[in-house]
Amino acid sequence: MQTILSKIESSPIIPVYYHDDIDQCIQILKSCYSGGIRVFEFVNRGPEALNNFKQLLKYRDQNFKDLKLGIGTIKTKQQALDFLDIGAEFIVSPIVKPEIAEVTLKHDILWIPGCMTPTEIALAEELGAPLVKLFPGDALGSSFLKGIKPLFPSLKFMPTGGVSLEEQNLTEWFQAGVSAVGMGSKLFNDPTEFEESNYIENRLRKAFHHIESIK
Repeated sequence: MQTILSKIESSPIIPVYYHDDIDQCIQILKSCYSGGIRVFEFVNRGPEALNNFKQLLKYRDQNFKDLKLGIGTIKTKQQALDFLDIGAEFIVSPIVKPEIAEVTLKHDILWIPGCMTPTEIALAEELGAPLVKLFPGDALGSSFLKGIKPLFPSLKFMPTGGVSLEEQNLTEWFQAGVSAVGMGSKLFNDPTEFEESNYIENRLRKAFHHIESIK
C-alpha cells in the first residue's frame, strides 16, 4: 500500500478513463505513460470494464512494468473482489462504504474513497483510508480543502471531477495541499487530436513540469 502512495505522490496526476474499445484504451494508456503518468485509474463504467481491465493489465505487464494500474467507480464489495481477483493494484470509490474498506484492508490494497463532507472524510479515516478523493472537485473547490485539511492532518487528499490541466487550477489545488489530482474529461477532451500531435503527452509533460515548480 505504501508503495502505491509513494508512486501517487511522485507522479501526482492520475488519469481516470473508460472506453468499450480495448484498442482505444491501450492507445490512451500508451499516451499517458509517454507523458509521465505512472498511476492510472481505469473505471468500472461500462459493459467491457472487467474484460478490458484484464487486457490492460496484460499489456502493462508486457510494456510498462513500473505503471500502477487500479480500478475506479467501485461501489460494492463484490465489484472490489472481482477486480482484485484479476490484479487491480488499488481501488477507487465514489462513496464511503465499510464493506469495501474491509475487503481492501484484508488484501493490503489501497482504497481511495470519494468524500464530499467532513463527516464522510472522518468516516473514511476511521475505516483506514490514508488517501481521500474529494469528489466532485469542481463543486468543492480548493478553498474547501484549505478549510478542512487542518482537521485531518494525517490524511492525504486528491480532488477528482472538474480538475483541469490549466496552470491556475493546478496551482490552486497544490498550494491548498493536495497530494495528487484525478483527471478525466479535462484531460481527454479531444479524443482524436492526440493521435496526430501527441496531444495528451505534451499536455501532461507541461502539467508535471508546472507541478514541480509549485512544489
